[in-house]
Amino acid sequence: MQQAWDIKETWLHRVNPSYKLLLSVVLFLLILLTHNINVLANTTWMFVLLLLACSGHPRSRVLLLLLPFTILFVCSMTSMVFFGKGETTWFRFGLIHVTEESFYRGVHIGLKTVNMALAGLLFALTTRPVMLFYSLMQQLKIPPKYAYSFMAAFRLMPMILDEFRTLRMALKVRGVKEKHGPAGWYGKLRRYAIPLLAQSIRRAQRIAVAMEAKRFMAVKQRTFYYAIGWSRVDLLWPVLLAVLWTAAVWLGWNLPFFSVGDVRYEINS
Repeated sequence: MQQAWDIKETWLHRVNPSYKLLLSVVLFLLILLTHNINVLANTTWMFVLLLLACSGHPRSRVLLLLLPFTILFVCSMTSMVFFGKGETTWFRFGLIHVTEESFYRGVHIGLKTVNMALAGLLFALTTRPVMLFYSLMQQLKIPPKYAYSFMAAFRLMPMILDEFRTLRMALKVRGVKEKHGPAGWYGKLRRYAIPLLAQSIRRAQRIAVAMEAKRFMAVKQRTFYYAIGWSRVDLLWPVLLAVLWTAAVWLGWNLPFFSVGDVRYEINS
């Protein structure tokens, strides 16, 4: 069974999902086109505070979800720091060559990566998938046959996981021993993949028949169980993003963390 997370709904959950998605795309573009590492550093800690305050999830869970992003930041940063090019050498050992230029460029790439991930996590934690698909149909006029198909596929994922657990316990009860090595992996793939694939095909066929019976292909105007509209919080969210971004830019120029700003020009001058 799929376990529901205990969350406390905040004002950010009530923002129109399609509108929130479009604003997230704009935010991704802003982060992508920003090359001042001080601005990116400020947006990082601001996003973390926003996640802790407005995601509605317990802080312990949010911090646990942030752990992979920390690893992602370190990996994306070190790939440039250790093997990048530069003139001012800080450390050299074999193939590892750390320079001032490679360090700041690595921080730049790492901050961009983690900021995009934080923006996506904030959207995912504050948006219910069902409401998102309903909003896509009502506000962005996505055809229902595509939206409901994605919704059905999304709901099938935990069911496949439950079937995998059931199959694994059934094989264990019957005393099926798993071998090691390539032969063992091939046998395990056959035992699990074929039954799961067969069940998924049967379930997909039943869903397709049900959608055809509800005339998803013939009816252009449909009614919806959930009516997604607009509210005052839809104005609050872009205002808050604009304030946070302006504050990040101002702090980046006036109270910088690093002596270098734009890594494209200043580290080469």
